[in-house]
Amino acid sequence: MLPNVSLLLGSAAAAGAPSLEAVPLEAQVLFIGVVFLGTLIVSRFSIRIGVPAILGVLALGLMINIHVLDVSHAEVETLHVFALALLLFYAGLKTDIQSIRGFLEYGVLLAVGGVAISTLILGGAIYWLSSASGTSLVPGLAETMPLGAAFLIAACLGSTDAGATLSVLRQVQRQVPERVRHLLEFESSVNDPSALIIYSICLSFFTVTSGAGESMPAMALSASSSLLQKLGSGLLVGVGFGYVAKLVINHFVIDKEQLLVVAMSIAFVDYGCTHFLGGSGYVAVYVTGVFMANLHYQDAQINHQSIQEVLLPFNTMTEISIFLLFGLLVNPADLVPSLPAGIAAAAALMLVARPVSVLCFQHFSPFNLRDSSLIAWCGLRGAVPLALSFNVANAIPNLKGLDPALAAELAHNCQSIVFIAVILNLLLQGLSLPPVCRWLNAPPTPASSL
Repeated sequence: MLPNVSLLLGSAAAAGAPSLEAVPLEAQVLFIGVVFLGTLIVSRFSIRIGVPAILGVLALGLMINIHVLDVSHAEVETLHVFALALLLFYAGLKTDIQSIRGFLEYGVLLAVGGVAISTLILGGAIYWLSSASGTSLVPGLAETMPLGAAFLIAACLGSTDAGATLSVLRQVQRQVPERVRHLLEFESSVNDPSALIIYSICLSFFTVTSGAGESMPAMALSASSSLLQKLGSGLLVGVGFGYVAKLVINHFVIDKEQLLVVAMSIAFVDYGCTHFLGGSGYVAVYVTGVFMANLHYQDAQINHQSIQEVLLPFNTMTEISIFLLFGLLVNPADLVPSLPAGIAAAAALMLVARPVSVLCFQHFSPFNLRDSSLIAWCGLRGAVPLALSFNVANAIPNLKGLDPALAAELAHNCQSIVFIAVILNLLLQGLSLPPVCRWLNAPPTPASSL
């Protein structure tokens, strides 16, 4: 997904800065082309040194870092709605039930229960580290990190990224069992909607709604009813559009090149219809993707793999756009006040929340402790946490009991904490994954394509 010119370049914010209208259209197009060509170069370099390519794209955005951007939250939110919808739709297409036959139950348990446990542990850790004993890791916000803000941050960081993990594991693929790779890919696909659902639950319980004067049991009942309605509607509409997609593909698709039009059209129509029906569009597009991936079509050449192939470039462009745009918009100097809290959140995520969330289900796991340890360390975060961080910034002013005077500063710091945690997670775990694989001395298996 290409971010439009206004999102990449924006209008002048500083006094005396040239306006966007003063920049020729040809120069704008040239700039966008050069930047995206630059992402290819930094991606290649990043992979060679053993870190995920998306981290290199993020670094490129930070280096360019246009300081005159004047982009509203509404514009950024619009881009990330499209991005999240495509990412979740593609995650559904990647959910191949056949590839994890034999440990499907464990994969679902890890993807859903693991995200819930990780969110609880990480949210509690962030709240304690930022507010406990009168010592705050966020300067100027001592004893003001609300419990709701801590859990919203933790919910943002609940989703893992299979692309980032598997791109690093390619260096040591002979030392990683194929079953482990299939599990990691399946988990990262299913935990995207799981993280969004848990984020919605946190949003319902910790933010002020129209029924702010209601009692706690009444508010809990109202929030639960709303959540069940969104999930139920999203599930039903998603299933329906899965069969609509099969009907369209069987009767109107002549060659594989048309699958791109069908897939993207179905995803966006699905999301929009579900929203107007009162359901969760993100759940709907994911469920539709799952059904499209596991249905059979009249043309033998059309299957979940061929649909994935035509959508892969757009999924890659979506991830690149999210990381690049975030790097362009973020001023590194603004991250300094939140650096201690971001480092603490990243450490709690990598060393406590993720390992505990995996080892809690070891009793149900078909993998030995060595493989489970590798799975616990393969928890790289990607585009979804960054996209959700914009929602957190918009939700912070509505937190219950929050002093309005602190809302803007807290919203900025929460978004910065997510940003720092994602960077450190990608950098530290990305660089350490190959040595960890060798240290665990996983038994070699024949090389297979990822």
